[in-house]
Amino acid sequence: MPKKPKQVVEVKLNGMTHAPQPEFSLPGPDLRVYVGDCRNCLARIPEVKSKSVDLVFADPPFNWNRAYDKWDDKMPREDYLKFTAEWLDLCVDALTPAGSMWVNIPDDTAAEIVLHMKGRGMFMVNWCIWHYRFGQNTIDKFISSHVHALYFCKNPAKRTWNAKEILEPSDRATTYFDPRTQSKKDGMPPGMRVPMDVWYGKFWGRIQGNNTERRANHDNQLPEVYLERVIRACSNEGDLVLDPFLGSGTTGVIAHALKRRFIGTEFSIDNAKSAFARIVEGPVRLGAGAGLSTAIHAPRRVTAGAGRKPGAGASTKLLDDES
Repeated sequence: MPKKPKQVVEVKLNGMTHAPQPEFSLPGPDLRVYVGDCRNCLARIPEVKSKSVDLVFADPPFNWNRAYDKWDDKMPREDYLKFTAEWLDLCVDALTPAGSMWVNIPDDTAAEIVLHMKGRGMFMVNWCIWHYRFGQNTIDKFISSHVHALYFCKNPAKRTWNAKEILEPSDRATTYFDPRTQSKKDGMPPGMRVPMDVWYGKFWGRIQGNNTERRANHDNQLPEVYLERVIRACSNEGDLVLDPFLGSGTTGVIAHALKRRFIGTEFSIDNAKSAFARIVEGPVRLGAGAGLSTAIHAPRRVTAGAGRKPGAGASTKLLDDES
C-alpha cells in the first residue's frame, strides 16, 4: 500500500541541510516524489549527492507562458537560461559514470542546451525528434509539429543501450519486401531494426482531447510510448531513474511498471498528488507500441511481367524513388 503523504522537513546540523522526506513513496521498487523547486530538492537527495542516478529524463517548462497552477512560465529570457543551466548541472552531476540523460525541449532552447551539455563534457548520442500531427494552428509561419528529444551520456563506451528492447519492423521488410532483411548480419532479428531518430506513429500523438492516457489538469503530457522507449533502451531493471519535472507523472508511471527505481521532483503539490495517483494506477498502454511498423507507404511490389502476382519465379525490386 502507498504511504501517506508526508510534509517536507529540513533538518540542519552544523550548518548542513539534510535530505527532506519525500511527499509520496512506494516500495518495491523504491519510488519517491519530492515537492519543491528541483534546484533546491535535488542537491539534498542522497542518490543525487552520491552520483548514483543511472538515467535522467527531463521535460522542463518551456517558458511559453502556459497556465501552470504554481510555476511562473514567463521568465525573462536570461532568467530562464540561468534556470536551465542550474537544473542541467544538478542532473549531470547526479549521474553515474555510465549514466545517460534525455531532455525534451522545443526549438527555442534546444541549441543552448546542446552547447551547455557539451560544455559539461557530455557526449551527444542522438538528436531525436518527437513528431506529432496536431500542432498549434498558425497562419504566419509553418505549424510546429515536433519537439527535440536530446540524448546525452557521460561515457559512450559504458552507457546502457538495450537495442533489442525497442526494435520495430523495418520498412524494407514490411513495405518493400527486401529479402536482405531476413538474413541480417547486425545481430538484430530478421526484418527488425532500431527505430530511426524521428519518432511518430500510432500512440505517439499529443495527449489531449479524449485520449485514453489523458489526465485532467495536466499541460503538455507526454505519451507513454515515448517514455517506454527511452527507459527500456537506456536503463535496466533495478536502475535509478530521475525526473526533475514530474508533471503528469509519465516517467514515474513507466519506470515503476518496468521495475526501475524512481525519484521525481515536482513544483506543484497538486500535480504531485495527481501524478502519484497515476503511478499507483499504472500505465494504460505499456507495450502497446511493440512491434508496430512506422512505415509511411503502403506495402508494394514491382514484379516482372505485366499483371503477374508476386510469387515463384517473379522478380521483386525496390521502388528507389520512394523511401
